Amino acid sequence: MNSPLTVNGREYAWPRQPLVAVCIDGSQPEYIEEAIAGGHMPFTQKMLESGTDLRGQSVVPSFTNPNNLSIATGVPPKVHGISGNFFLDPESGQEVMMNDPKFLRTGTLFQSFHEAGAKIAIVTAKDKLRRLLGHGLDYTSGRAICFSSEKANETTLAENGIENAHGMVAKPIPSVYSAELSEFIFDAGVKLMRSFRPDLMYLSTTDYIQHKHAPGTPIANQFYAMMDHYWEEFHAQGAALALTADHGMNAKFNQAGEPDVLYLQSLLDEWLGAKQARVILPITDPYVVHHGALGSFATVYLVDSTKAHELAVRLTEVEGVEASYTNMEGCVAFDLPNDRLGDLIVVSTTNKVLGTTPERHDLSQLKEPLRSHGGVCDRQVPLVFSQQVEATGVLLHNYDLFDLALNHAS
Repeated sequence: MNSPLTVNGREYAWPRQPLVAVCIDGSQPEYIEEAIAGGHMPFTQKMLESGTDLRGQSVVPSFTNPNNLSIATGVPPKVHGISGNFFLDPESGQEVMMNDPKFLRTGTLFQSFHEAGAKIAIVTAKDKLRRLLGHGLDYTSGRAICFSSEKANETTLAENGIENAHGMVAKPIPSVYSAELSEFIFDAGVKLMRSFRPDLMYLSTTDYIQHKHAPGTPIANQFYAMMDHYWEEFHAQGAALALTADHGMNAKFNQAGEPDVLYLQSLLDEWLGAKQARVILPITDPYVVHHGALGSFATVYLVDSTKAHELAVRLTEVEGVEASYTNMEGCVAFDLPNDRLGDLIVVSTTNKVLGTTPERHDLSQLKEPLRSHGGVCDRQVPLVFSQQVEATGVLLHNYDLFDLALNHAS
C-alpha cells in the first residue's frame, strides 16, 4: 500500500496521512482573499502561514463536470472524455447530460487507490457528479463510500457503501438551491473522518452562493466562514487539506441588471438560414434556476462543416465574442476531445453569456443579476494546501491538485 501508483500516466505517492481534497464550486481566489481580509476565515489565514497559497487554471469549458473529472483523474478532458455538463451524443443524435460513467474514457485516482487497498470517501452536493466520481469503486469491500447531499436519504450499501447517510448528519436534506447543500457535505465529511477514517476524501460543493453573491459580500463571507470552521475540524483530526475550484465566476449582466446575452442560435439562423446550425450549451444541467443555462462557452454543429473556418473568423468580429475556433483549433487550445465538440467552439467575453434563442431560456427565476462562468475569463482557481508544497515553474491547473498534495508536500 505504500508503493507509488501510476494513474493516467502520472505517478502518485501514497498519502502519509488522511488527505481531504475540496473542490469549492465556482470559487475564484478572491472569495478566500476577501473573506480572510475581513477576518471571516481565521483558521485558513493561520493555515496559510505554514501552508501554501497558489493559483492555477481550470479547464475550459469552465463548468462543473469537466473540471471535477479532471481533478479526479489528474488529466484534461481530451483524456477522460467529459467535455461539459451536457453534450450532443453522436450515436443517438440527442442532447444529453454527461453524468453517466459510460462517457468516461479513463479511471479516476479514487478507483486506482481503492484497488490498491485505500479507503475512499466522496461526498458531492448534487447527484449528477456522484456516479462519475464513484465509478469503479467496490462498495461491498467496506473501503468505499460515495453519496450526494441531494440524495443522502436514499443511500444503500450496494450503491453508496453506506446505509442512510442522512442519519449521521443531524440536518434536514437541503434544497439544491441553498448554501446548506454544501454545509451538509462538510458535516458528513467530518463525521466520516471520525468513523471511517479514509485515506482519500473528496468533497465537491455547489456554486449556488457564488452565482448570487460576489467576493467580499456579507453572504459570501458567511459561506466561507462556514467552510473555514469545518476545515479546522479536519485539521484537528490530523488530516491534510488540499483546496481548489472547478471554475471561477463573473458578473454577466448589463447596466440595467439584465443578463447580457448573445443569442448564438438566433444569430446563426440569421446568417445561414434555419436548421443549418445547432448550438449546444454545455453548461446545461437540471439545476438552471441560478444561471438559466447561460454560460460563456458554446459549441456549434453545422450542416455544412466546410463553412467552419469562415464562420469562426466571422464570429470573432461579433461584439461579446472573445474567441471562436474550428473544432480542431479549439480542441488543441483547450485539451478537449474532438468527437464530443461541434464544428465550432465559441467563447464569450468576461461579462457576456451565450444563449440559443430567447424563447429557449426561462430567465423568470433569476432573482439577482446574473453571475455565471464557462469561458477563459472564468478559469482562475485557488490551489491552497495546509502543508508546504514545492510547486514547479510550469503553469498549474486544478487537475494538478493531487500531484501537488501527494508528491510535492512536506
